[in-house]
Parts: sequence; C-alpha cells; structure tokens
Amino acid sequence: MTTTPDEQPNVVVHDRRRIDPETGEVRVTQVEESETPEGGKHAAPEESAAPEVDQAAELKLQLDERTADLQRLQAEYANYRKRVERDREAVVNGAKAQVANELLGVLDDVERAAAHGDLTGAFKAVADKLVNALHSTGLEPFGHEGEEFDPSVHEAVQHSTSPDVSGPTVTAVLRRGYRFGDRVLRPALVGVTDHEPSPEPPAPDQPTPEA
Repeated sequence: MTTTPDEQPNVVVHDRRRIDPETGEVRVTQVEESETPEGGKHAAPEESAAPEVDQAAELKLQLDERTADLQRLQAEYANYRKRVERDREAVVNGAKAQVANELLGVLDDVERAAAHGDLTGAFKAVADKLVNALHSTGLEPFGHEGEEFDPSVHEAVQHSTSPDVSGPTVTAVLRRGYRFGDRVLRPALVGVTDHEPSPEPPAPDQPTPEA
C-alpha cells in the first residue's frame, strides 16, 4: 500500500515504563493483572501452607531426635555413675578386708586370752575397742558350737557320732572363722558330730547279753 505525502503513518507507541512519570506509581501490566486473582489482591495460594506444615514436622522430628539423644546420654551417665560407685565400693571393701585379714591373728590371741581369764583391766578395754572397730567395718565371725556343718565355711578336723544330733553339727570350735561381706577370709576349724541311730532295745523274749 502506497501512502501519499499528505498522509501520516499510523504509529502506535507502547509506554512500557514501570513507573508512571506523572503519578510516580508502579504500573500493573496486563500479564500481572491476568495472574492476579479476582479482587485485585494477591491472595496467598493454598499451597503455601504445605511448606509451613513440612517445616513444623521437620522441627518436631529434630526435637524428638534431640530428646532421644538427651535421654540416652542421661541413661549412659547414670550407668556410669553406678559403675564408678560400685567399683569404688569394691576397692574400699577390698582394702578393709585386707586390713582385717592381717589382724585375724591378733583376734585369735585376744580370744585365747579371754578364754584363759588373762584379758583384764586396760588390756581388755583396748581389746574390746579393737574387736568392735573391726566388726563395725563389716568383719563377721562365725563358727560356733551348735551350728549346722557347712563345708563351704567350715573345715572339719575332728569327727564323731552321737544320737543327740539330727545331722552334721559343729560341736567343737578349734579356730574361729571370719567373713567380710560375702567374702570368706578364713574358714573355721571345727569338730563335727554326725547323727548315729540309737541301738534298738532287745526283744522281750530274748535274754539280755551279759556284760
């Protein structure tokens, strides 16, 4: 198509400036208007709640993991304290038992002196303090007449029988035994009497044998 000199071409100018030079406001393009929901305001899409839910779930998972780690550390520390306390108590009891074991000979001398009546006056007071101090630490004597014989703590050096006992019984104590807690420091040397059935009386129609 040919235009005459008097005719001016129809020129269309599109103003694509984002800022309106007259008002200074930001222009909204047709594309933005088409993307804008009804009402002219950008409403938050429903999908935006999903990231918040995922973030909350992730935070809760991390919190649960940290809580489980803390509980595990607390349990390990409690077990560690129990183990240390148990080991410390074992060391202390072992040291006490060793000292008490070294003094068993002294206790034997004190017991023999008391049996012979030689432990009197100031010597008796000192001996009583020594015995009471050792007993307070956990030292326990055993091996007394009338006890049931126990081969795990008694060492029989004499043996006899009698109808007066119902089973193996300690009837003589030659040396006292001692234990410290569950640990036997020294067995007791004892004489044991076992049960012996009484002889049956002779029948009435049989004469009594002469001596």
